[in-house]
Amino acid sequence: MTTRQNKPKLLFATSEVHPLIKTGGLADVSGALPIALQKLGCDVRVILPAYGDILESDLSLNFLAETYLPGVPGKVSLLSTHLEDSPVQVWLVGHSSAFARRGNPYMDVHGDIWPDNAERFALFCKVIVLAALDRLHLGWKPDVVHCNDWQTALVPALLKQTPEAPPCLFTIHNLAYQGLFPQATFDALGLPATLWSPEGLEFHGQLSFIKGGLVFANRINTVSAQYAKEIQTHEMGYGLEGLLQYRREELSGIINGIDDAIWNPKTDPLIAQNYSAKSLAKKKVNKTALQEMLQLPAKKDIFMLGCVSRLVEQKGVDLILEFLETITDKPLQFCLLGTGDLSFQKKFVNMAKKNPKQISVIIGYDEKLAHQIEAGADVFIMPSRFEPCGLNQLYSMRYGTVPVVHHVGGLVDTVVDATDKTIADATATGFVFNQPTVAALSEAINRAHLIFNKPRTWQKIVRNNMNADFTWQKSAGKYLDLYQIMQQPFSKK
Repeated sequence: MTTRQNKPKLLFATSEVHPLIKTGGLADVSGALPIALQKLGCDVRVILPAYGDILESDLSLNFLAETYLPGVPGKVSLLSTHLEDSPVQVWLVGHSSAFARRGNPYMDVHGDIWPDNAERFALFCKVIVLAALDRLHLGWKPDVVHCNDWQTALVPALLKQTPEAPPCLFTIHNLAYQGLFPQATFDALGLPATLWSPEGLEFHGQLSFIKGGLVFANRINTVSAQYAKEIQTHEMGYGLEGLLQYRREELSGIINGIDDAIWNPKTDPLIAQNYSAKSLAKKKVNKTALQEMLQLPAKKDIFMLGCVSRLVEQKGVDLILEFLETITDKPLQFCLLGTGDLSFQKKFVNMAKKNPKQISVIIGYDEKLAHQIEAGADVFIMPSRFEPCGLNQLYSMRYGTVPVVHHVGGLVDTVVDATDKTIADATATGFVFNQPTVAALSEAINRAHLIFNKPRTWQKIVRNNMNADFTWQKSAGKYLDLYQIMQQPFSKK
């Protein structure tokens, strides 16, 4: 571990930041990690697009700079605000036709992917590069640029064209999303011609944004040590496993943290009853409140399973659907909050209609209900086929809601399976199954149910969860160590 002297100036580039704009876990990380790094002494600037929803909010925005980019009509502006109540500055890249539109960052209001995403995020990357080189004349130049996912992955490739560029860290939050576009798009974006090769951004005849990070970043990391290993395999490498194996010496994993100011059952204003590991009896109030919210029979002793998830195959929701077919004669309840694939949505809604006394399904997302599920359920189910890190299992553990998870990615790195040994040595925090099958999921839930009916043992596992430390402070310290390694001359290759 390096000494933490001369804390770096950091430009943190991301396509979404909670609470400004959010579609998934990247926003949670981008909203919490920079604040944790600032508390460790880093001088942090977060840079993201100035989406329409942000511009229409009541945020106080200040003008910083404007510029023109070759081939981009109109001017590009840079505005600033602050990340919640912290000193962390947020720089917003403004371009009316690229970002000031209704819909989320990647899709329109109908759920269709924006056809010009390559142009939009290439523009974003070019402005990040200008900011990193202080060519917008802001009088501030970072020591390290930290890029996240494909939307910022052209930055390392473009910075490599400039000898005085700062080093780049590229974080993979989900390798399944790569930013693939036709070769004609590469030609239209005005990128250096030398980048079009298998050693550059070409991927089987297509332009691959993510290769910009994987090939050209000084260091690569992902959001769990297990996922860093998995993406080097044929099964989870999406054709990039050879490149990741080649760069394995520069590849590492750092588990995500959670924002303890938001996800804390002792202080959470969104749940019916606050509680802690020392007042677990109060947790049952949240169970009753959840049952009443969802119009399920209010039974304190019934085994209640919860899930907050995107409804896509990656999350293993098809396994949950199969499992729910088997619960009609069991003392179980299940509640789901999520949105995603329309066919999955329809199947879950129909399942709830067939069995309204045991199953409740809410399609969409509601922050208050998400918190209440974490506080009120006995078990949280995450049967993901792959999971780079996962945040919901961490939220669940913080709330003493025991996770049932598949043995993949960050779920492996955060959840300790309950066995006789781990229960005895007070390390058990959940129930882990090894195969993505309904039989394996059912067996894990049955194991959990058996121990749930042994209240003293169950409470030990609940307390183990609530006493685990997954706050951002520890993870931010590891990132800081990585930034400082990158600043050393040997790692700027």
